[in-house]
Amino acid sequence: MKRIVPILIALIIFISCDHRKELSDAYGNFEADDVIVSAEATGKLLSFSINEGEQVMVATPVGLIDTLATALQIQQLEAQQAAVNSKIAGVNAQINTLKQQRINLQINIDRVGNLLKTGAATQQMKDDLDGQMKLLDKQIEASNTQTSSIQKESLVIDAQRELLQLQLQKCTVNSPINGVVLEKYINEGELAVAGKPLFKAADLSTLKLRCYIPGDKISSLKIGNSVTVLYDSGKETMAKLQGTVSWISSEAEFTPKIIQTKKERVKLVYAVKVKVANDGSLKIGMPGEMQINLKN
Repeated sequence: MKRIVPILIALIIFISCDHRKELSDAYGNFEADDVIVSAEATGKLLSFSINEGEQVMVATPVGLIDTLATALQIQQLEAQQAAVNSKIAGVNAQINTLKQQRINLQINIDRVGNLLKTGAATQQMKDDLDGQMKLLDKQIEASNTQTSSIQKESLVIDAQRELLQLQLQKCTVNSPINGVVLEKYINEGELAVAGKPLFKAADLSTLKLRCYIPGDKISSLKIGNSVTVLYDSGKETMAKLQGTVSWISSEAEFTPKIIQTKKERVKLVYAVKVKVANDGSLKIGMPGEMQINLKN
């Protein structure tokens, strides 16, 4: 019996030492980089086909805000543009007529000039024709100015139409990421207001373990290091995954209040984020642990 006691003590010490080797270096919770998608236009939400927990894809429409008012404004601008184009066509026709008159008048001026040399025409006749030419030139110049003004009006309409087309595009609700809908803030048929959130989504294929490591261990950890991440899988042993350190806080802080004991909360620690590929086992908010790989 006396021999058994030392053996049991030695075994307990061995198990204790071995367990301490397996203690994690940091503890925290898994989180995701979520995105809150807000309405970019105001109006009735005509369709909104997503539900919490569903997958959304980039550039795939998930909702539509009423576009009737914007569409009618675009039609109005198109009618104005047609009227402006008609004006331009009319002025161009007028300019072509004036130019033809100028050509004809120039022929008469040349003819009178030749007759004037032989004495068959008077200087008064030549002066009258030159006066008509100057008047035609002024009329052509005025018509060109009118055309330029109308063209500027057309450019304004084009800019207004582009703005309305942009507003029309904003009536379509798209997801900016491939991910899962975490929360839905509005339902189909309700009023969407520009700037107000519609839903929140996150890419759950990769989660981050935000954990806190004591100051005496931070020197052995660098961004890019491979670490071991552990989480409770419901079995006797914790499941392990490989993760990569993506961020280390530059300032120490007191252990957050989520840590249970007061003794642990008064310690200075550094916040660390570890990226982990998620096979579907990890959930946002789930507790996790991190072990530094000494081979780094």
